Amino acid sequence: MALKARVLYDFHSENPGEISISENELVSLFSEEELEGWLEGKNSRGDVGLIPASYVEIIRDHIPSNNNNGFSPSKVETTTQPTYVQRGPEAGSVGSGGSFHTSQGSDDDWDDDWDDGSPGSEVLRGPGTSPSSLYPMTTSLPARRGGSQQPQAKSSATVGRNLNRFSTFVKSGGEAFLLGEAAAFVKDGDRICVVMGKHGPEWQDDPYPFTCTIDDPTKQTKFKGMKSYMSYGLTPTHTNIQVNRRYKHFDWLYARLVERFPVISVPHLPEKQATGRFEEDFISKRRKGLIWWMNHMTTHPVLARCDVFQHFLTCGADEKAWKQGKRKAERDELVGANFFLTISTPSAPLDLQEVESKIEGFKTFTKKMDENIVVVNATINDFARKQMSGFKKEYHKVGQSFKLLSQAFELDQQSYSGGLNKAISYTGDAYEAIGDYFADQPRQDLDPISDLLDLYRGHLSNFPDIIHVQKGALTKVKDCPTQGGELHDRCNIISCATLAEIQHFHRTRVRDFRAQIQHHLQEQIGFFQKITSKLEDALQSYNSEQ
Repeated sequence: MALKARVLYDFHSENPGEISISENELVSLFSEEELEGWLEGKNSRGDVGLIPASYVEIIRDHIPSNNNNGFSPSKVETTTQPTYVQRGPEAGSVGSGGSFHTSQGSDDDWDDDWDDGSPGSEVLRGPGTSPSSLYPMTTSLPARRGGSQQPQAKSSATVGRNLNRFSTFVKSGGEAFLLGEAAAFVKDGDRICVVMGKHGPEWQDDPYPFTCTIDDPTKQTKFKGMKSYMSYGLTPTHTNIQVNRRYKHFDWLYARLVERFPVISVPHLPEKQATGRFEEDFISKRRKGLIWWMNHMTTHPVLARCDVFQHFLTCGADEKAWKQGKRKAERDELVGANFFLTISTPSAPLDLQEVESKIEGFKTFTKKMDENIVVVNATINDFARKQMSGFKKEYHKVGQSFKLLSQAFELDQQSYSGGLNKAISYTGDAYEAIGDYFADQPRQDLDPISDLLDLYRGHLSNFPDIIHVQKGALTKVKDCPTQGGELHDRCNIISCATLAEIQHFHRTRVRDFRAQIQHHLQEQIGFFQKITSKLEDALQSYNSEQ
């Protein structure tokens, strides 16, 4: 039998699988069991789908025992389901393509003293909660109904609050900042400058650029050899001191950066792997993925300079210093809404209508780019597969046929045919070598393109949430046209940061794709020159008499 529940707050569905509900509406629930903060039910219009659990209270029939306590058997008692609020994809909209992608799996579990006693991690972390769950939610949650207390539906007398706590605009802190609820002390070193460039707002260039190399990882053990892991040697050029990091350290850093910068596209890490992670091919592929990731980090004007990234790159083997920096990062107040307090913008405000047009254009661009990346990736992977199997096999077959011909000719005992027999056999060897060239070549020129496409697919999956934050701010300004300049000023800050990130994306995209396709063509030229050289050697062998 379906349960009845009364809706406490309006909720407007944004994704497939969700249904909209209105305050005081009666809905039917199929089960009391929550799925990561959601309940399945049916609204009064007959729509079936998911409802946020904290937005409803279940109506229960209370049947007392025969103790003459004065309650009627028909008395109705209402109770509110306890809920646990988490931030991240596990508590986000069902089916949404959220941008927070901390890796999952058993690769490099958190089982050593690297993170022991870290306030803000284990202390606050509930069962099954990832580091991403620790985002502050106090400015975006509706008040719980209890006694005579009523939920606060307005943050001020004139600017309405969006009660949909699953909106990216709310989760990122964009709404709280726009409504003037952000408050934190910002030091000069934490300020992030947006400047007006030739093509619009840009992040201010890093005055001290640097790069970072990642050496081949080494297998290390702990607990007297009971546990093994891979350690990567990182050497940033601004210190020239190598530090050793495991994959889980990268994963922790990624979680901190996503939390810290809601309108910056933090590149995704290579995926975790539970089995086979000590195999040579996997280690090589992961290292290449981490090199791509690091190159994007060190060339981003904001990410490269942030404290947590610098701590990751420069803190050596001093365990105490590492934990101090780690705890400081996990207690960082300049996250969510407070992040926007760090941004300094050009003096002249942007034209919001022009901003809206640029954002819509970029949205169309990213959608088309994502569609075509899928096509290109599938095509080159199919071509690589043919080279490694089909082409190699066919060239080997040709080579073997020449060798069989040579063996037949050797049955002729004439001395003057010896040179020809050797030349034909050498031709067979040449074709087999060319088959091997084809099998090895994708590693040189096609795999790097595929790696680049994978990296940019990660970037493209980040931007819908980034764009949603800006569009949420713009919508709020449109809904409150009579508000003063502060609302517009805060919307301008969000817009400047978003456009600066879009500009950085385009610049790095042009740089990366130009360099990678140039590398591909250079490798192809060298590849065919190698084939030509092998065929020329085979041709020369026919000039020998013996």
